[in-house]
Amino acid sequence: MGLGIPELLIILIVVLIIFGPGKLPALGSGVGNALRNFRKAVNQPDAIDVTPPQEDDANRTAHAQSAGDTSSANTERSA
Repeated sequence: MGLGIPELLIILIVVLIIFGPGKLPALGSGVGNALRNFRKAVNQPDAIDVTPPQEDDANRTAHAQSAGDTSSANTERSA
């Protein structure tokens, strides 16, 4: 159910009519460069790592205690 020879010839004739024979080499190289860059982008790992850094248990408890202290201080000030 893919494209056969007759379908490809019809597509080639339509492209020749639209772009003309002079622009076909530039069109082909542009499509080739686009495909090459797409393959490179798909195969490379992501440049930005969005996973959060792992913290120690001690840092988490200290951070939670200091956050709790400031929240209670804020409620005392507003009262």
